[in-house]
Amino acid sequence: MQHISIRKSQPARPIALVLDGEPKGVLIHDPQGYRFMAVKLDAFGVDGQVFESVEAATEAVRAAAQAA
Repeated sequence: MQHISIRKSQPARPIALVLDGEPKGVLIHDPQGYRFMAVKLDAFGVDGQVFESVEAATEAVRAAAQAA
């Protein structure tokens, strides 16, 4: 008898986005890239936005935090 093993792909874990030692939010994998979910008030300007890369999200969050 042959056993067939089917592995479900594991969902990617959120990526914590920390700037200068302070958590600003998390990046969730999205079909278009990474969706940012803010946890700090100074990062809410980019909450919900989708970025092509972690680096692009980091720069946007950094700019939003500096502007706040």
